[in-house]
Amino acid sequence: MCLFLGGTKTTTDQISVDVEKLRSAAAWTFENILVLFAVTSLSHAGMEDMGVNTSPCLERLEFDNVALKKLPLDPSTEPGVRQVRGACFSRVQPTPLKNPKFVAVSGPALALLGLDADEVLKDPLGPEYLSGSKVMPGSEPAAHCYCGHQFGQFAGQLGDGAACYLGEVKAPVDQSPELLLENPTGRWEIQVKGAGLTPYSRQADGRKVLRSSIREFLCSEAVFALGVPTTRAGSVVTSDSRVLRDVFYDGNACMERCSVVLRIAPSFIRFGSFEIFKRADEFTGRQGPSYGHDEIRTQMLDYVIESFYPEIHQNHSDRIERNTAFFREVTLRTARLVAQWQCVGFCHGVLNTDNMSILGLTLDYGPFGFMDRFDPDFICNASDTSGRYSYQAQPAICRWNLARLAEALVPDLPPDRAEQVLDEYLPIYNGFYLSNMRKKLGLLRKEEPEDEILITELMQTMHNTGADFTNTFRSLSQISCPTQQEGEDETEAIKQATELLLQQCASLEELKAANRPTMDPRELAMLLSMAQSNPALFQMISDRKTVARQLERLSRLKELMDTTAEQLRAKQTEDWSRWIKKYRQRLACECESGLDVKELQEERVRVMNNNNPYVVLRNYIAQNAVEAAENDDFSEVQRVLKVLEKPFSVQEGLEKPGWVGRGGAVDSGERDETGEQGNTSGAEARVLVPYDSKPPMWANEICVI
Repeated sequence: MCLFLGGTKTTTDQISVDVEKLRSAAAWTFENILVLFAVTSLSHAGMEDMGVNTSPCLERLEFDNVALKKLPLDPSTEPGVRQVRGACFSRVQPTPLKNPKFVAVSGPALALLGLDADEVLKDPLGPEYLSGSKVMPGSEPAAHCYCGHQFGQFAGQLGDGAACYLGEVKAPVDQSPELLLENPTGRWEIQVKGAGLTPYSRQADGRKVLRSSIREFLCSEAVFALGVPTTRAGSVVTSDSRVLRDVFYDGNACMERCSVVLRIAPSFIRFGSFEIFKRADEFTGRQGPSYGHDEIRTQMLDYVIESFYPEIHQNHSDRIERNTAFFREVTLRTARLVAQWQCVGFCHGVLNTDNMSILGLTLDYGPFGFMDRFDPDFICNASDTSGRYSYQAQPAICRWNLARLAEALVPDLPPDRAEQVLDEYLPIYNGFYLSNMRKKLGLLRKEEPEDEILITELMQTMHNTGADFTNTFRSLSQISCPTQQEGEDETEAIKQATELLLQQCASLEELKAANRPTMDPRELAMLLSMAQSNPALFQMISDRKTVARQLERLSRLKELMDTTAEQLRAKQTEDWSRWIKKYRQRLACECESGLDVKELQEERVRVMNNNNPYVVLRNYIAQNAVEAAENDDFSEVQRVLKVLEKPFSVQEGLEKPGWVGRGGAVDSGERDETGEQGNTSGAEARVLVPYDSKPPMWANEICVI
């Protein structure tokens, strides 16, 4: 291609040189200006003709915001917190951050949107777009209205107090069929959490801070890598904007950096989305803001089933049958989800109905926790003083939440049909739990009736000995099947296996610390007296389960105070030897099929190591990454993300943290969509421990609220 610039024949290869000459010329002619404008336009057009898109990668996302088209929008643009009636969404404007910058991005999560992580990091507008500070073309920011039962009580309107729907991005054409099965719409809803005030912010400011944002980002991706259904996190952005936070509500407030997480899911609709139509609650007196708008409930139910459960929609012409099949599928997904949580030692912390996904996904990461020392009463949320959301309570709580969903769907879902489905929940849960546990124990060939007893006795032994949940299961693959042909000494095999598992048991001092009552002795004595003298008043301020738990701790602590370290180790040895003997007897049944024992053992190890993670996001790992980031070192967040992306294998060079703080421990997260987290401090210097280690002593001081 040739052009004439100021009377001189010029090729496009010479454009940049001649442009510089023109810039340095003393005078510009009108002809020069016109020709230069034409050259620049032709050059840009030529790039597009060659298939090169020069716009920032995030501006190329294709939005199709179906939820806002199918569900009613709040017509009001009134600023500030308010009750939103007759609508499922309210339009909002995210509040920009000052100098936003990336802390980390997840390549696998961004790939769902057809984005390349390196391109996103290089995009000069990336931190602004993915924090809501700048709105992408096609995005329509909005906040979702929902209600919820919180700690068993109906709380009325809640909604996205800090989260902001940006829109629904069309999946890339080459997205895997497996992902399309999970997300039949072919669209991914994206949210930014911490982007500022919405009509649902209540008394909060709509902001999230660095500590809670890093925890949610890392845990979303960690849970996904474990094979557990979850919402995803594409990035975490921090900034120079700051907000005041009084973590423990004790007057020690401090300024913290505002940060934002990009969340990705097929939809963030939850059980509580259907509770906006609830009549006045008989206990709290609160009602849903859209009570009486039954047509909207039916409209939202149709949208959810048609969009996310298309097979159910296609297979049932009768609405009652369709809605029953839908509720049955939600029940199944919920049972499967909580069974998977139990099998990796994950505790959600705030299983309110507003934190339960209608798609059976892990939703809203606040004061979560992966168990270290096994304790069925493990409570990850320090504000859950009653233990309502403890580890062992999770299956029953999820059924309770399903019952609240069923109530919210009446009359579209008749109560008698819902009750029939709810009766199926426990058998479904037990089936998933036993299936997962058999894989974790390497019981692959047979399903014996005594397996359930073997699993129960394993958990009891872990509890009695204070064994580490994750590491104990991981160690089980090192216990081999009995091989009589080799003349194996059974006593010696049991001894070696016992020594292996004893390494994961708690010391006497650790067990004493774990069994100290969390209630002040004077308060406990008062409650015990009140339970006898004034039962009605006692029921108003406490419950027998809480008191019984405290008395059990006292009893166990007294027993430990009268025990020496040698006596404890002897008891732990006895407990483990007894269980291992039964376990090896069960493994022997696996070999009776006449298969090659070596081949069977190799298969066992492979399956067990693919179901028993080498590493999980323990609180101390998250805390270390948070502290590094608060010191402007984001490398530990990125390092932990790499480790957690492959939780079932050891990655060479990534066995230990790259950053270790000194001094006290400080931790935090969220109580709920608007809550915050806690911290505490200690004076112990940090010890460099591998990611797969039992937690160091300083980890005991981490407090999550």
